[in-house]
Amino acid sequence: MLITQLKSKETIVSLVNNKAFIINCQGCKEVSFPEKEAKELQKELVADGKVTGIITTDYICNPKNMMLRLQPYMAEIEAADTILVFSCGVGVQTVAEYFEEKKVCACCDTIELPGYQGVTPLEHDCDQCGECYLNLTGGICPITACSKSLVNGQCGGSKNGKCEVDPNMECGWERIYRRLEKLGRLDLIKCPTQVRNYATDDEVK
Repeated sequence: MLITQLKSKETIVSLVNNKAFIINCQGCKEVSFPEKEAKELQKELVADGKVTGIITTDYICNPKNMMLRLQPYMAEIEAADTILVFSCGVGVQTVAEYFEEKKVCACCDTIELPGYQGVTPLEHDCDQCGECYLNLTGGICPITACSKSLVNGQCGGSKNGKCEVDPNMECGWERIYRRLEKLGRLDLIKCPTQVRNYATDDEVK
């Protein structure tokens, strides 16, 4: 089960360089999704002329379902330099994998609550660990893509792009590097590691 809340308004606005396409996922919203707050913020972005299109759908973590739903919006997606995703980390990672040339950003943080999450057939996962780092790592989660869940870079033990813990697994941080290089955002790796807020809601602190 998932409990998501919006990142700060300032953070979300800062993610948009020019134009953004917005994807709202409501597949797991029966638990908790900040729908009212998201709509209000998105109205402001539309009023500022920063949005090429908005879609609200379900289970974007299933790539076949996601691409089918997004097909009518491809022109609007192409016109945007950024895709803002209002979902858990699984949805963000799925979108990022299918739009490798686009900047894909997480607009929500996820509060930890054990149980069901998503329906993706891919290898994506979300540890629901509070403050989401996907905007700093090109849409690839360092917690779940790295066997050691390192958030400050590669451990140095990988060989030929493979993890030293699991030789059948790609090094998560090499994937992150390649993704950021493709996006021209290697500057993000130079940023000092931010202290993670594992409990972003006052009620669960």
